[in-house]
Amino acid sequence: TGSLSLGGSLGAVSIISKHEIVLGIIGGLFVLETASVIIQVLSFKLTGKRVFRMAPIHHHFEAIGWPAYKVTMRFWIVGIVLAIIGVVIKLLG
Repeated sequence: TGSLSLGGSLGAVSIISKHEIVLGIIGGLFVLETASVIIQVLSFKLTGKRVFRMAPIHHHFEAIGWPAYKVTMRFWIVGIVLAIIGVVIKLLG
């Protein structure tokens, strides 16, 4: 609960501070999850074929045999790396 208002607040702060791209980088994992669903739906509607075994993409990794803890740890690592990149870009720019 409250994730929609938190996301809206983060978006508003990024727009006010003119750092929309940095928010996209820091939240890159969420962007990837959303993009995987959009790609899956568009692909299935246009071609009848699926790009991923299951969407969102974390379910795809589970479907190909990765245990849930491995998916979670990899996503944590990707999230941390993207957060560091975003903060560095913010500090340098």
